[in-house]
Amino acid sequence: MQPIEVLLVEDDPGDVLMTKEAFEEHKVGNRLHVVSDGVEALRFLRREGEYTEAPQPHLILLDLNLPRKDGREVLEEVKGDPDLAHIPIVVLTTSEAEEDILRSYRLHANAYVAKPVDFEQFIQVVRQIDDFFVTVVRLPKG
Repeated sequence: MQPIEVLLVEDDPGDVLMTKEAFEEHKVGNRLHVVSDGVEALRFLRREGEYTEAPQPHLILLDLNLPRKDGREVLEEVKGDPDLAHIPIVVLTTSEAEEDILRSYRLHANAYVAKPVDFEQFIQVVRQIDDFFVTVVRLPKG
């Protein structure tokens, strides 16, 4: 099985660390790239500046509450860009607000997952997302 490129857009260092640990323990072959705000996410996806050699991700894990450009704006821009719109986006956020859930799906998020506070549950959620998108779902080659 070919490894998939995953872009994590997350500004919380603790959540970044837990996500990295979940990926390392679970699927060694997948490559996790991390950016900490919405502006960097779009630069990575568009291969601008320092990201000219960045791979196009097969999956994006997107937090909503980000500095500089929030996740809702990133979601809207990615899904509105014909070159990027095919990339599945899983919103992975602390918000359980119904308006965030509804808006994310209206902006064409592929899934909305509330981050568990508990470390073990967080690891399990990331593993399940990884399992689903790596072993169950057929992703576009890019």
